[in-house]
Amino acid sequence: MLNENIKAIRKSKGLSQQELAVKLNVVRQTVSKWEQGLSVPDSDMLLAISEALETPVSTLLGETIVETQVDGVKAISEKLEVINLQLAQRKATQRKMIHWLLISLCAVIAIIFAAVLALNSPYLGWNYSDPETAVLGTAFHSFEWLFVRAAPIILIGAIIGIFLTRKKK
Repeated sequence: MLNENIKAIRKSKGLSQQELAVKLNVVRQTVSKWEQGLSVPDSDMLLAISEALETPVSTLLGETIVETQVDGVKAISEKLEVINLQLAQRKATQRKMIHWLLISLCAVIAIIFAAVLALNSPYLGWNYSDPETAVLGTAFHSFEWLFVRAAPIILIGAIIGIFLTRKKK
């Protein structure tokens, strides 16, 4: 049992008898004798073999390797399930955040539109002979001109985004 486990684990790790012997500071023939069942390593050497093969001593002594692999696959699948759940939660949180940001953007655009309509372009009646008033009037007009042209496009995009990020049932 021990001899078969040492050989199987060594081969699964891709090590030759010589490479394992170098790691354990023994000759290759000693590893060969262990694998053929002609001799048995002492307890200290068994611990060294366990470390070199990165395998628990209990596996070397008799736990079947297949069960360990099944448990390993089960543990990996459980970890993947947890990771998938975390990714799904992160995606749902991100979707909600984007959804509410788009709703907020629509509200801000509506408020600015209302303010622009309420102000009714007051800069049209200003005296532009004063340079400061001229600069302020030009800036106000530029903002209004750009906003009135860009806001509907942004608003339509935000509404489409709200529709696409809504919670699907």
